[in-house]
Amino acid sequence: MVAALSPSRAADFMSCPMLYRFRVIDKLPSPPTKATARGTLVHAVLERLFDLPAAERTVEAAVGLVASEWERLAAEEPAMLDLLAEHDGRTDEWFAGAATLLESWFGLEDPTRLEPAERELYVETEVDGLVLRGYVDRLDVAPSGAMRVVDYKTGRSPSEHFEAKALFQMKFYALVLWRQRGVIPKRLQLVYLGNSEIVAYEPDEQDLLGTERKVKALWQAIERAATTGDWRPSPSRLCDWCDHRALCPAWGGTPPPLPDDAASRAVDPSVTGLVEIDA
Repeated sequence: MVAALSPSRAADFMSCPMLYRFRVIDKLPSPPTKATARGTLVHAVLERLFDLPAAERTVEAAVGLVASEWERLAAEEPAMLDLLAEHDGRTDEWFAGAATLLESWFGLEDPTRLEPAERELYVETEVDGLVLRGYVDRLDVAPSGAMRVVDYKTGRSPSEHFEAKALFQMKFYALVLWRQRGVIPKRLQLVYLGNSEIVAYEPDEQDLLGTERKVKALWQAIERAATTGDWRPSPSRLCDWCDHRALCPAWGGTPPPLPDDAASRAVDPSVTGLVEIDA
């Protein structure tokens, strides 16, 4: 097996090794939340919108795609329908929330002036035996060849304390694209729909070399934890949103017993390289 790492699993380990263990070794499920489901829905609509001719990419057209995209997503993951139980299955309020986020996006970008080179682009490269992979929401390429990597976030822009985490994900993508194509992306752009803000960053070679060193060191730390079985928790404010807090020793919980094959599970590329939509 070739070792593999996605930005989602990298972020898990950086924020809390115990969270990484819960997700990768114990494979504890994280049921969809309203926030993640709405994020998935809005991402899907923004991807489909660019199937339309430029002049037809209007707010009305985007809102009109919400119902059909929700139907498709719910068919693929029926658990999403459980999120509407408290509304007796009615979707009007649910769709209105998605529409508000889409309207925010139109205030930040004009899709009639955009022709993305790629949408939901799968990227992968190998760095010293470690495969790095992920999905880029949108890749814009200028006539000059300059690349802009765009990621949609349906939440609010983070404080400076948490901004580095979001930028790490973007630098991860930029590193993979650089190693794939031999060109450093000109601009990394996070589009926050929750409070209508764009966070942009222009990476350089030193940035991406530093990201590469960080990723390799991170994987070494994961391998070390796999060998020692030391998955100590790292309590923070993020614990308030953790699905597995009740099992965490930092909060008086007891994790499941480590399985006999825990060391191999910890570095299983089918899990460590699993790519998710980060809303």
